[in-house]
Order: sequence, then C-alpha cells, then structure tokens
Amino acid sequence: MKKLITLCLVSILTFSAQAKTDASIESIGLVKAGGKDIVLLGKQVQVGEQAPNFKVANQRFAAINLSDFINKTILISVVPSLDTGVCSLQTKRFNEEVANLPKDVVMLTISNDLPFAQKRFCAAEGVDKLVVVSDAVWREFGDKYGLLIKDMGLLSRAIFVINGKGKITYKELVKDISSHPDYDSALTAVKDSVNSALETKI
Repeated sequence: MKKLITLCLVSILTFSAQAKTDASIESIGLVKAGGKDIVLLGKQVQVGEQAPNFKVANQRFAAINLSDFINKTILISVVPSLDTGVCSLQTKRFNEEVANLPKDVVMLTISNDLPFAQKRFCAAEGVDKLVVVSDAVWREFGDKYGLLIKDMGLLSRAIFVINGKGKITYKELVKDISSHPDYDSALTAVKDSVNSALETKI
C-alpha cells in the first residue's frame, strides 16, 4: 500500500513539474504588438507534428476537446478578443466561409473571452456556423500551442489546420497582432487536407 501511495505521489509531482515547465517556456521575436516584440508562453507547435489535445469551454461552460472531432479536418482560428475590430472581422469571415467547405470540416474560433461574452458576440453578429469556444477556463490551449501573451492573458492571433489523422498541416502565427491572417492560404490548406483524405480513401 505504501508503495502504491508513493508511486501516485511521484506521478503527481512529475506531472506538476512538467506542467510548470511547459507554462514557463517563453518565445520572443515571433509576434509584435505596436511595433514591439511580445513574449509568448507555452510550447510552440509545428507543421507535421501531432496536434496536442486540449480542453476549452463552450458558451454553456461545458468542456469541448479537440479529440471530439476525430477523423475530421479542423481549422482553428485564434483571436485575442472578439470585442476588437480585426478579431470580429476574422471571426465573421470564417463564419461566412463555412458554407463553401465540405460539411465534415469543423471550424473553431478560440479566444480568452469569457463564454458569456462570446455568446453575446455571436448573437449580436449572427455568428452561428462556427464553434466559438473559450480558453479562459482551463488555459490548456494557449499553453500547449505556445500562444498565451505574457502579462496580458490574451491569445496571440493564429491559424491552424489539423487533418483527420490529428496532424498539423498548416500554421500561421500572425507576425503583427493587429494584422489579419492570410485567409486564402488557410482556406486552401483546409481544402487540400480534405482532398488528401479523400484520395487516401480511394
């Protein structure tokens, strides 16, 4: 029994130490705000890697996991706050684009806005085709994808495409936080991922 308790304690301490290490990883020189470099916290992910699973909250504070969308092509649109101009336009643009994509494509918008604020925004702006979720509750996404802005608590603007096998096939970390992402390249990457999956099945 003592051995089992000791083993459990060691596992918990190891996990805690790892979580602390990941959260303390800093990246600088990747993104600017107002012409100045900002520091991003968490581990940067790269194209070709397996996308880390994460848990975010929907507008009812229920947990949504990346693994809920297994075998689907996923586009993740990351914005600092829906209450700012570029973030609002980015979210509405992708909401419109859903109609032009295959039905099994999932589009997520992630921000650190509280679910209450996200619900209000979606209702006011007619955003009803995207899955809009919050990283404000568990902070897993920002940490695992290296997007949490130090001393601000916001996520840096980014786009990811993940294929049906859970691999990252596209990443854009927008270099200036106030700039728009490359919409056309992101949408092309989604279509390429879908076509690649169809060719594999044939």
